[in-house]
Amino acid sequence: MRRREFITLLGVAAVWPRAVRAQQAAQLRRIAVLMGTTTSELGRSYLAPFVRRLDQLGWINGGNARIETRWWTGTVDHMRPVVAELLAFSPDVIMAFSNPAVALLKPTAGQIPIVFVGVGDPIGDGFVPSLAHPGGNITGFAGTDGPIGGKWLEVLKETAPHLTRVMMLMHPETPIHQAFWRSFEAAAPRFDVEVTQGRVHDATEIERVISSFAMRERTGIIVNPHAITWANEDQIIALTLHNRIPSH
Repeated sequence: MRRREFITLLGVAAVWPRAVRAQQAAQLRRIAVLMGTTTSELGRSYLAPFVRRLDQLGWINGGNARIETRWWTGTVDHMRPVVAELLAFSPDVIMAFSNPAVALLKPTAGQIPIVFVGVGDPIGDGFVPSLAHPGGNITGFAGTDGPIGGKWLEVLKETAPHLTRVMMLMHPETPIHQAFWRSFEAAAPRFDVEVTQGRVHDATEIERVISSFAMRERTGIIVNPHAITWANEDQIIALTLHNRIPSH
């Protein structure tokens, strides 16, 4: 091999690994996940299939993909700096779980694509104009709709026919919860029950509302899905068991 060819070959050999690394870096995808629930066993069971499916599709966390996950830590105000931290990661796409997660991301994520799951009535909450044609940078899969509130009451009444008073534990500022409430309230006369709202924003209010309602006789509770109720799931279970309140 002539000297010039040898030097050329050495140059190629030196540059090639850098080129490969640059290509791999260019292919690295940053995936952000905002979970509207705590790091409980249930919460992790929601996330695991998502990560597993990415792996099956060839997007390997720690390889050609980097997944940054943030979990619900308390109230909406507590979550604002968490969301800011997640956006500072400069993700290529964000997966958001729950209505509060999407509500926090929508005004701050700019044009970063957001895919939502575990969201009830995304049209009513103003996330998308339609599921068929979501437009913009937000799309996803709808979960429960408003009319399910009446069905939950039916199931609870079948489970505990003696109930005459049922409270819906809800986050009043969440539009889908208002939709749940309307169908829940409309169904109440059919089941001969008195219904009331248990409006909560944190653990302190959950304690107060359930303890106060438990003082009445033949009561039951419907717990609406929400980051607040998921974050305080153990507390809610303990309170309903302690007060022997049927719940759904």
